[in-house]
Amino acid sequence: MTAPHWIEIAVQTPAHSQVGGLLSYRSLRALQPGQLVRVPLGQRDVLGVVWSVSAMAPNLPPTSVRDVSSVLEGLTPVDKAWRQLVQFSAQYYQRSLGEVALSALPPQLRDMSNEQLARRLKKQNTERAVHTTPGPSLSDEQSAVLAHMASGTGPFLLFGSTGSGKTEVYLQAVERMLTSDPQAQALLMVPEINLTPQLEERVQARFGTETVVSMHSGMTPAQRLKSWLAAHAGHARIVLGTRMAIFASMPHLKLIVVDEEHDPSYKQQEGARYSARDLAVYRGRLHNAPVLLASATPSLESWHLSRPADADGLHGGRYVRLHMPSRIGTGLLPKVRRVDMNKQPRRTVLSAPLLAAIQERVQRGEQCMLLLNRRGYAPVLHCADCGWKSECKHCSAFRVFHKIDRTLRCHHCGLTERVPRVCPECGNADIAPIGRGTEQLEEQLGELLAHVLRPDGTPVRIARIDADTTRLKGALESQLAQVHSGEIDVLVGTQMIAKGHDFRRITLVAAVNPDTALFSSDFRAPERLFALLMQAAGRAGRNAAQSASSEMWVQTFHPQHALFEAFKKHDYPAFAASELAERTAADLPPISHQALLRADARTQEAAQALLNVARETLEAQLSAYPATADLVLQVSVYPAVPMSMQRVADVERAQMLLESPNRMALQKMLWHLHSVLHQMRSQPEHKGVIRWLVDVDPLAI
Repeated sequence: MTAPHWIEIAVQTPAHSQVGGLLSYRSLRALQPGQLVRVPLGQRDVLGVVWSVSAMAPNLPPTSVRDVSSVLEGLTPVDKAWRQLVQFSAQYYQRSLGEVALSALPPQLRDMSNEQLARRLKKQNTERAVHTTPGPSLSDEQSAVLAHMASGTGPFLLFGSTGSGKTEVYLQAVERMLTSDPQAQALLMVPEINLTPQLEERVQARFGTETVVSMHSGMTPAQRLKSWLAAHAGHARIVLGTRMAIFASMPHLKLIVVDEEHDPSYKQQEGARYSARDLAVYRGRLHNAPVLLASATPSLESWHLSRPADADGLHGGRYVRLHMPSRIGTGLLPKVRRVDMNKQPRRTVLSAPLLAAIQERVQRGEQCMLLLNRRGYAPVLHCADCGWKSECKHCSAFRVFHKIDRTLRCHHCGLTERVPRVCPECGNADIAPIGRGTEQLEEQLGELLAHVLRPDGTPVRIARIDADTTRLKGALESQLAQVHSGEIDVLVGTQMIAKGHDFRRITLVAAVNPDTALFSSDFRAPERLFALLMQAAGRAGRNAAQSASSEMWVQTFHPQHALFEAFKKHDYPAFAASELAERTAADLPPISHQALLRADARTQEAAQALLNVARETLEAQLSAYPATADLVLQVSVYPAVPMSMQRVADVERAQMLLESPNRMALQKMLWHLHSVLHQMRSQPEHKGVIRWLVDVDPLAI
C-alpha cells in the first residue's frame, strides 16, 4: 500500500473564522508545492494551493484529516516566488494566507473541471516570439536614464516632467529586456482602468498583439482567465494591468514598471488592503528583476526613499532617483496663472479673465479643459426657511443633486430618490442647491459661452466626463475619441480627465475650485492636490507648436499659499521639501509608520468599545511580560474615534490609529491585537460588532 503524503494547503476561509492559516490534507498521489487542487471544506469542495508536502503526519487525529479530492491537470505549479509574494502580503497586511492566495487567482478557476480547463488550454495561443516595431529616436535624457538602469539594480524612481517621454523609456526598457532573453516577461502597471486601453494600443502596436495581455477588474471572468493562463504559461511576454496584476503568475518576470506610482488607486481599499506599488518593489527583489517607479509628482514615500546620500555618503535612500526634467522636442510646460477669487464678485463661478481666455482659445480653434473634482449638479439641496438639507438617511453624508434626471443620489450607499417638489420638513417650495458639481459647471459654461463661435462659424461644443457620463460600456472611449478628433471645444470633468491622456489640441487647463484640499484634516490632501494640478497642467501644450502659448489657470482664495507658489514654478522638489519638513516635525509618514484598526457595528458605542477594550487588554497583557513590554513604548495606540464618514449604509464605523517609528514593532503589535480581537469577538458585550479590519500604511485617516 502506498504511503500517504501529508499536504498543507491554502484555501479561502472566512476572514474572522480563526481558520486563516494552512489546512492539512492527505493524498495518496505525490504532489508538488504550487499545484492547484480541489479539497473538501465543510460541505463543499473548494480550490486550494498546495503550500508544502511532508512525509510526516501532522500532530492531529488521523480521522480529522481529509483527502485531497482532485488535482487541476495541465497547469504547471505556481512558482516559489509567487508563493513568497502571497505569504508576505498576507503577513504584512494582516490577512489570511488562503484569502490572499485565492483572490489572486482568476475566479473561473474555482469551479472549473479538468475537462473544461483542458479545452481552455487547447485554445491557447502559444506564440512567444516578439515582433518589435522600432520606436522614435531617444533624447539625451531618455538615453541617460536607460543607461543608468542597465548599469544598476534599482529600484529606480524615474522623476520626469509630464511630456518628458517616460512611456518611451518603459517601452525601450521592455524591448531591450525581451530581446536579450527569449523567455523574459515584463509587468507594466497603470493606476486606473481607463488608462489601460490607451497604453494597450501603444504596446500592441510596438510588440504585436499576440504576446501582450491585460489584467484589470473591467474584464469579464473569461477574459481574466485567458490572460492569467497566458501569463502563467509564459506565452504572454508583457502583462499590462492595474493593481490586481501585481499577483499575476509570471514565472519569467524580469522587469516591473509602475506608471504614475504616486496614484492612490494602487492601494486596495477592501479585503486585503495591499499597496501594489510597495508589493512591486518586494516582488522585484524576489525575481531579481529591476523595478521602475515613475511619476512627475512621486509619492513622498518614494521621494524620501530615493533621497541622495549626504557628503559622507550616508543617510541616502534605498531607491535610485533618475531625472528627466525636459519635455520631448521643443515643448514647454504651461505658464501657471493664479486668479485671486477674493477680488472677484461674490459667488463668481468662472472669473472674467478666465472666461475671456477660454473664449479666445475656442475662437482660435483650440481646446480647453476645466477640472472640478466633484460630480453631480450640486453637493446638497437646502431649505432656507427651516434649514433642511438633503441628508442620506443611511449615511453620514448628503445626497448629491443630479439635475439631469432630477434625483438626489448618495454616492456612498447608492440611495436614489426623486427631488421633492417642496421641503419635506416645512413644505417650503423654495429649496435650492448649494455648491456646484461638474453638471452645474457644464450648464453654466453653456450659458456663458452661448455667443461664442468656432472658427468655422458653428456654436461652441462642451462635453463632460465623470463617473456619471461614463457609466455605460464604451462611453468613455467614444467621449475621448471626440476630444482627440477636435469635435469638443471645452471639456469639463473630474480627476478622470487629468490622468495620462495625450490631448494634442488642449492649450488651456483650469482648476475651478481646488482650495478644499489646502486645509483638510487628512495630512495627505495637499500632496494629492499638488499631484492632481501637475497632472492636469500636463494635459496642456503637448503639441510643441502650441506649447509656448499654453496656460494652466488656478482659481483660488489663497493665491499666496506655498503649494501654489511651488506649483507656479512647476517645482515639485520645493513642494516635497516643504511637506517632508512638516511631516518630520509632526512625526508623520514617511518618517513613521501607521496602521488603522477599524470596527463596523450596529452602534457607534459598540464599535468604539471593541477597539478600546482591545487596546486596554493588549497593553495590560504586554506590560505583564518583560519580553514584550518594550512594544508598548515603541508603538503609540490612540483611543478609538468615529471615522470621518461615520455611518455608511446604516453601519457605524470607528477607527483606532497605531503609529511607530519601527515598522517591525508595529507589525508585532498588530499580530498581538489580532489574537486579542479573536478572543473578544465571542463575548456577549460585543455582539453588536459586524466586522473588524486592519489597514496597514493607510492612505486616508
